[in-house]
Amino acid sequence: MSKNTQEGQSEDRHLRLVVADDEQDMRDYFADTLPDLGHEVVAVAKTGHELLELSRQYQPDLIITDIRMPDGDGLSAAKQYAQERFTPVILFTAFHDSKVLEEANDSHVFAYLVKPIDRAQLESTIAIAWQRYEQFSRLRQETNDLRQALDDRKVIERAKGILMKERQLDEQDAFRRLQKLARDENKKLAEVARMIIIAFKA
Repeated sequence: MSKNTQEGQSEDRHLRLVVADDEQDMRDYFADTLPDLGHEVVAVAKTGHELLELSRQYQPDLIITDIRMPDGDGLSAAKQYAQERFTPVILFTAFHDSKVLEEANDSHVFAYLVKPIDRAQLESTIAIAWQRYEQFSRLRQETNDLRQALDDRKVIERAKGILMKERQLDEQDAFRRLQKLARDENKKLAEVARMIIIAFKA
């Protein structure tokens, strides 16, 4: 199923995925678990180089990759491919690395997992990543500039976090609140997000 046919849907989505990890047990886990969640694993990589080449070959809807792998790390490989064909990425690692998280926020990463990864966590993270990707896709419709859209995404994520904390909203409701404010004010989402950040002095 293509991204265009998926656009606007939120549940029961069949995604084509490329997954990557240098550990055999993790590759087997994804290959076994993801089809049970309704997704298709079109390719499995064990190095950064393989991840890049297989992504180019299969053009997945979503990439799930370990960060640290031989022959090119997963984050770099996923970022390189996403620059060629914008594709959402989920990163996972055995360690909570704040520097990696900061770098990920500046790229095409839409979710982050720390091992060990259970089935429920994997399922919810895929749903969240795709939801954020759909939100970003709508944001891109406001601008033809990918770099500007990425910058706007960071501002909107920050504003969503403020609304979630201050108004006790979940992520989707926070995004809907931003959309409503944008419509009411006849402004772009990023403009409204910046207004919220200034208002709460975050």
